[in-house]
Amino acid sequence: MNVVLIGMPGCGKSTVGVLLAKAMQFGFTDTDLLLQRQIGMSLQEYLSRNGLASFLREEEETLCALSEEECVIATGGSAVYSEAGMTHLKRSAVTVYLSLPLDAVQKRLTDIKTRGVAMGEGQGIADLYGQRCPLYERYADIVVQADGQSVEETVQAAWEKIRDFSDEENGKGRRAL
Repeated sequence: MNVVLIGMPGCGKSTVGVLLAKAMQFGFTDTDLLLQRQIGMSLQEYLSRNGLASFLREEEETLCALSEEECVIATGGSAVYSEAGMTHLKRSAVTVYLSLPLDAVQKRLTDIKTRGVAMGEGQGIADLYGQRCPLYERYADIVVQADGQSVEETVQAAWEKIRDFSDEENGKGRRAL
């Protein structure tokens, strides 16, 4: 089994993911870094050159090609736009949504123009937030509030909820983490 982290850009998926992987003695994969390696340029450069639709296709291919085991996978914030990608990931994972209120996301995203955030022409963070939050909730097995606590506290909360979820799922005859 894997753990897949989803949430808005800036919510801490990569940072929490590395520490969670250490705590769980799992590997760690960041799909944004995989995608960058595959496309041979920064995410922002790719978005600028090729547009949002092409970016989302590339991201979906990256998600659908993953075959990790016992791994914490930090996805890009836009991963939830891909039903095929999320379905593929959820086959062998518990999905954890790192939730932040809009104002916290806006405070954390100071580098929106260079970060490689998948957004359409004229969209802002509030627009993305409104689009994506229902998708994060749809795909989440677990929701962890990532605001108002340290990274270590967020990791601890996620790990506790994952163990509880795993115990519950194992009681239903599924493989435990």
